[in-house]
Amino acid sequence: MIDPNLKGKVALITGGNNPFGIGAAIARALASHGATVFIHYFRHATVLSNEDQKIQESQNPGLEFFLKQQAKTADEVLASIRDAGGNAESWEGDLRKPENVHRLFEQAEKTFGQVDILVNNAAEYIADTFLPPRILGEETKVWEGGPTTSTIDEASHDRHFAVNSRSVAVLMSKFARRIIENEKRWGRIINISADCAWGAPMEISYRASKYALESYSRSAAAELGPHGITVNIVSPGPVQSGYIPSEAESELIKNIPLKRIGRPEDIANAVVFFASEQAAWITGQLLFVHGGHRMTLGL
Repeated sequence: MIDPNLKGKVALITGGNNPFGIGAAIARALASHGATVFIHYFRHATVLSNEDQKIQESQNPGLEFFLKQQAKTADEVLASIRDAGGNAESWEGDLRKPENVHRLFEQAEKTFGQVDILVNNAAEYIADTFLPPRILGEETKVWEGGPTTSTIDEASHDRHFAVNSRSVAVLMSKFARRIIENEKRWGRIINISADCAWGAPMEISYRASKYALESYSRSAAAELGPHGITVNIVSPGPVQSGYIPSEAESELIKNIPLKRIGRPEDIANAVVFFASEQAAWITGQLLFVHGGHRMTLGL
């Protein structure tokens, strides 16, 4: 068995409260290799206040089930890590608010000391489009059984870039300053992007904000490399984190050569690799973890 040499490292993971999600899988995977884990999460007020009976009773993957998971604290994820012998804590904060981005590192350091591994996984997602309401009609789905898209405006643009781009850039800067000032010369930043970040109809701001994340990551890799910090990107394809209805899986699988939907653990394995000593001479890279998704379309 390869030892990634993560024992004693402190990892900060954003967006980790959904027990079926990518962030939770990353936290569990890093903890299983001996890292101490600090999990950030945020529950939107719209999710918390939603009393729709369909959401409360949902048991199968789909939008309602996903919203149900997003309304949870990180306690379930923390319990799974601790039950396996790991060490983890959590903190809730809205990363759209700059003060919470600043507080996040303070909370992590107050709890566990200096952070060695930063995983920017938290994401804002509200589907939007350039198409006007007259063309869209009352309800246009991004995909069958998926979310409804609406015309882009200032609010939909800004909420995506605040979390998916701005908070990522600021967190990387704070992380780098601490490593450099303490002359530690060892650090790992892994940013989670999205398949098709170069552009996708009907969810334009989400994809664009993830593309900005990728640009920031490459610049950071060049600037921070001399200080012993590697920066890499993991770009997932369709991953079942509770939001893909069973009937939609068969359509998605048509464009996946490995013929299955991704699991959160698939993404977590890639993150562990980028955090490991085995990846010590790898930086500035974008790794697609998508089962070959869209390769059959020549994209």
